Amino acid sequence: MIKLSELRRRALAFFIRRRRVRITEGDSLPRKLPLFDLVLAREDDEDWCVGFRCPCGCNERVELLLIKEAKPRWDIAVTRDMRPTLIPSVWLNKGCRSHFYVRDGRIVWCR
Repeated sequence: MIKLSELRRRALAFFIRRRRVRITEGDSLPRKLPLFDLVLAREDDEDWCVGFRCPCGCNERVELLLIKEAKPRWDIAVTRDMRPTLIPSVWLNKGCRSHFYVRDGRIVWCR
């Protein structure tokens, strides 16, 4: 049985436009993140981290490390039209406890 809050999140994700990547120069993210898009911190062609607001609507700041030395770490693939895919999934263990994938700019919720 699907909870009402999960139905609301899925409906919201369906109607929200696909997310894009905005690249910022440097090894850290800006203090203020955009409402929907992801921000990729890149310095000298090396990706450091990606940040975005939680897609469930709680506005929690999500920061994921991309550097090889980090644990845990994520990989990001960006299409020509700046649509991101993150690997592996994102599972927040504080606050809203959302669990989702970012695939081709869309949020895919885990059960």
